[in-house]
Amino acid sequence: MEPGNNTQFSEFFLLGFSADPELQPLIFGLFFSMYLIAVFGNLIIILVTISDSHLHTPMYFFVSNLSFVDICFTSTTIPKMLKNIQTQSKVITYEGCIIQVYFYIFFAGLDDFLLTVMAYDRFVAICHPLHYTVIMNLRLCGLLVLVPWTMSAMNSLLQSLMVLKLTFCREVEIPHFFCELNQMVQLACSDTFLNDMVMYLESVLLAGGPFAGIIYSYSKIVSSIRKISSTQGKFKAFSTCASHLSVVLLFYCTSLGVYLSSAATHSSHSSATASVMYTVVTPMLNPFIYSLRNKDIKRSLKRVCGIVGIKRPTVLGQMKCP
Repeated sequence: MEPGNNTQFSEFFLLGFSADPELQPLIFGLFFSMYLIAVFGNLIIILVTISDSHLHTPMYFFVSNLSFVDICFTSTTIPKMLKNIQTQSKVITYEGCIIQVYFYIFFAGLDDFLLTVMAYDRFVAICHPLHYTVIMNLRLCGLLVLVPWTMSAMNSLLQSLMVLKLTFCREVEIPHFFCELNQMVQLACSDTFLNDMVMYLESVLLAGGPFAGIIYSYSKIVSSIRKISSTQGKFKAFSTCASHLSVVLLFYCTSLGVYLSSAATHSSHSSATASVMYTVVTPMLNPFIYSLRNKDIKRSLKRVCGIVGIKRPTVLGQMKCP
């Protein structure tokens, strides 16, 4: 690289999961399948919420935004890994690595913020049902999406610029399947104290803050549900946030699992394997959670499926949705 960039090389090497050539087709097939399911599953959620006017509500506006972010999140890392396996190359350019770090932090932060926004939406719907449409107006919904995008962009830009100031010497092998920020900082041969402090503060403020917001929202939701006298009313109120709660638990449990596994084993390979859970598996499962546990989404899917069956009878015959 240029001397002004404080580096003496132009590329990193992503070691991935295994160097065994016999395992590469299996890894490729597994991740390609999960990537397709994640992309098409989230794309279906977006198309259904757009096409069905019954889903033009704040809740599904946030759901479609989360699906879009999940598509982008998986597309930040998986395509490059698949390309490296196919070309039998572990190389990623220095610029490509910085770009991957930027978008990975950006979309991971957006996921976290959007889950908090969706928790607030459920809080208003359950705790203030009579004022829901007034509070969750179009302007507020726009702000609740715009602010997370802005904050995530600023945070990822800060982290990426700080990586640019690091000096990397000879050891440029990243024991991961993508350019993970912490792994890059550990490879630096210059002082990383400031990077470590910023990462720590970012984890506390931008990860702990949204999590605290979710906990607060659900504490109020639980308190409101307990005041409902009928069992049927309690079940109906809880069912409106069951899908979101499932996604929150999946996201934070997998993230916590990655942290604990890396802290306990100090193995980069274990950390890379565990990170698959929240980088690929979570975005892949989110559409299933919202489609299987949500009556509105299932009803809309059947309606769309029914329209396709009516419009194309000569090709599909008597098409019926399950």
